[in-house]
Amino acid sequence: MFAELAAVAEAQLKAGAGPRLRVAAREAMGVLDLTAGDVRVERTWTDGDLAGEELSWSVGFGPRTRAFLLRPRDADGPLPGVVALHCHAGMKWAGKEKIADGPEGPSPEVLRLRESIYGGRAFANELARRGFAVLAHDVFVWGSRRFPLETADGPLSEADRYDLAAREHEHVVAKHCAALGTSFAGVVAGEDLAAAAYLRSRPDVGPVGCAGLSGGGLRAGLLGAFDPAMRAVVIAAMVSTYREMIGTHVPRHTWMLYPPGLPRLGDWPDLVAARAPEPLMVQYALRDELFPEAGMRRAHDLIGEHYREAPEGYEAVFADVPHSFDVPMQERAFDWLARHL
Repeated sequence: MFAELAAVAEAQLKAGAGPRLRVAAREAMGVLDLTAGDVRVERTWTDGDLAGEELSWSVGFGPRTRAFLLRPRDADGPLPGVVALHCHAGMKWAGKEKIADGPEGPSPEVLRLRESIYGGRAFANELARRGFAVLAHDVFVWGSRRFPLETADGPLSEADRYDLAAREHEHVVAKHCAALGTSFAGVVAGEDLAAAAYLRSRPDVGPVGCAGLSGGGLRAGLLGAFDPAMRAVVIAAMVSTYREMIGTHVPRHTWMLYPPGLPRLGDWPDLVAARAPEPLMVQYALRDELFPEAGMRRAHDLIGEHYREAPEGYEAVFADVPHSFDVPMQERAFDWLARHL
């Protein structure tokens, strides 16, 4: 039934591309216009060759956003900036800590996650060591921005109990966002746009790019589409066509990947490539259990078509790995960001 429905719906698409798609998709998703207001430096620290700041700001609702700003300890002059975007991973107790170390270091739950999908390291800290100013912030429903939820007592840690409860709460969040004229993806994108604007506003930061894995890659794709000042975008293990996911892979993903209205305007790779000819790197994990290889291959072809006038702007990486942003993938992304920023 879904295959037949897909054929009917696809015949009625109002496909767009480039600037037209960026505008239409932003409107359809109800992306919020938000600002990082009342920015405070909560504390500072040094860790070997790195200097860190813990920041907080308000976007106008909910608890204050907490963020880490990491940079080389002895850096002199403005540095290229990167908004490092944490993943979903079914872990909402932690946000920025999944990819960035503060002074306390990672929790056991975060260490477990990093071993499984990040090659065992905090990629934001490693990126900062390469000469970047890296901002890693919590976003709507994660970390400092999470909802208070009732959790049952049991043998699991508090963090693991929270994440089990949050898993059953995401559809409630998505429904409330829709009822308010926005979407889960629209709220998250609004908060990420505010964070990127803050990073660019700093006198010690130059041109800014972004990078993320999985749900963080989804966020990177949205930032690349909706922020015209985003200079370079890295998306790891988060690009496939919708059509190839129908019937097999759709239930495995966050509501953020299915913002209302977007599929009427174009496919997810069309929106990812709407920033053409500006620099875009997409890393495809060929043994990704969350996306079909056929969907990744077709996405690559679609993106390449959008970049046909500027093929040097798009770099595709096909890695024979499961769903992950492992050390070799990170190193390749770091080198690419250095070239473009």
